[in-house]
Amino acid sequence: MMDIDQITGLILAGGRGSRMGNVDKGLQIFRQAPMALHVLMRLRPQVGELMINANQNLAPYESFGVPVWPDELQGFAGPLAGIQTGLIHCHTEYMVTAPCDSPFLPGDLVERLSDALQAQNADLAVAVTGNGETRQPHPVFCLLKSSLLQHLTQYLRDGGRKIDAWYATLAVAEVPFEDEAAFRNINTLDDLQKFEAV
Repeated sequence: MMDIDQITGLILAGGRGSRMGNVDKGLQIFRQAPMALHVLMRLRPQVGELMINANQNLAPYESFGVPVWPDELQGFAGPLAGIQTGLIHCHTEYMVTAPCDSPFLPGDLVERLSDALQAQNADLAVAVTGNGETRQPHPVFCLLKSSLLQHLTQYLRDGGRKIDAWYATLAVAEVPFEDEAAFRNINTLDDLQKFEAV
């Protein structure tokens, strides 16, 4: 396993929250705490440093006690803009990302992604669940080399926005996880109420 002090965790909270009625998903209360705080607490033991990418309500995110950075690229340009921002402010060799609406993320996420990245000599490792027709990649649960900043910046300058298309230009290690429930995203207010009781 790689040294966790060489891994920075980035929580992606830069979206508009359109499927939740244009509210800031990461700040929605779930089990008596903001969703992004659940993500932060699950990620904290797995990494050396933490930061949050957010484009609104910066002060509440700053109250979590970690650096908060808005997108360098204007206009809510999607998760790649958040990843680029994280890489700009990343001072470690690797960075792992998780979305702010994933309060169940695995406790061994970083360990398993880092093992695969090293074993396969990949640029990036991404979580995958299911098999066959149920197979589902989770592109925003990824571990990547911080040296990819220039490559990603050029992709964005050329107009690229799709995360899968950028990954297709890299050596990617796909890492199977058996527990599909760990990657549940709470995208709607209905989800928030449904999972509150689980």
